[in-house]
Amino acid sequence: MHRVLLKNKGEVEAKNMKNDVNVLIFGAAGFLGTNLVKKWAQERSSANITAIDLMHPFFQSTRNGIESVIKCKNGFPKIDFIKGDIRDRSLLKPLIPNADIIYNCAAQTSHQHSFTDPILDASINCIGNLELLNAVKELNPYARIIYPSSSTVIGKATRRITDETDREDPRDIYSANKCVAEKHYQIFNWQYGLRTVVLRFANLYGPYGKSDPLFGFVNYFIHRAWQNKEITIFGDGLQTRNVMFVDDAVEILWHAAWNDRLIGRPYFAVHDEHWSVKDVASEIVRQFSKGKIVCIPWPEERKRMEIDNAVISGELLKKTVDWKPKYTLQEGLSRTKEFFIQNEKEAR
Repeated sequence: MHRVLLKNKGEVEAKNMKNDVNVLIFGAAGFLGTNLVKKWAQERSSANITAIDLMHPFFQSTRNGIESVIKCKNGFPKIDFIKGDIRDRSLLKPLIPNADIIYNCAAQTSHQHSFTDPILDASINCIGNLELLNAVKELNPYARIIYPSSSTVIGKATRRITDETDREDPRDIYSANKCVAEKHYQIFNWQYGLRTVVLRFANLYGPYGKSDPLFGFVNYFIHRAWQNKEITIFGDGLQTRNVMFVDDAVEILWHAAWNDRLIGRPYFAVHDEHWSVKDVASEIVRQFSKGKIVCIPWPEERKRMEIDNAVISGELLKKTVDWKPKYTLQEGLSRTKEFFIQNEKEAR
């Protein structure tokens, strides 16, 4: 079906109020992508959703994630699942022209692996985004394109509280490439008027989170506790972090689809709670009534990447849109535990 391009804000808003909005979600079978697909299916069941994922074993597009997408597809017939690579122009060409809202959750997300294979990291986290941005510029410049970035683009904190005025100073390949991708989104907005939104997340956790420590410490701790295994912490664990339940992340991603005030610059989308790594682990052990915390010396290669205390402010985002995180750490962990219990029941 031929799509008429929307040429002004009024037309865009009118289109977005309709139920037949067309949504593309790249990286749809990963942690954040799966939760985002479910959010869209629940909030706008009559939307046309196309979920795309590379399904590479290393990125752990988990069986649970895939099954969740398939369940959505069975329940909501307007969801199509495609196995594909965001770097593949032949994949993008037929998809982009009909899209109203595009999310790029496709990423290599391991800080450590970005050193092991920096070319792969750059290929996915830089070239993948450029392929998508260029396709949108050429084929559908009126689509909105939303990019989940990382708070680690800032690197080691130089002030007690970090916000958007701090200069980016990434300390690993992954964070450097996320930073470069952010600049690409801004440049395509400045130069070509693309409707780009960049949201910087920090330490998300929750359902469909990965069990490998390469892909985030909170989900790793949760899986270790659920299996009643040791939770290993580097150093004394007193370094502080923002942590946020994934439902809060997908809520702001949902808002980003409709709010023009987010276009054009990056925002920290973080919880205003700050926890030490050890206190996060202790709360997980308390909630799950399983697991044991063990502190070990820092491995040298990890210590070089460490950002020490990270206290990030999300005040600019809160002032710009009507959003703030809903779930405390205790509430988010409780919901995650319910998810694990339900999955275990279904597996029997």
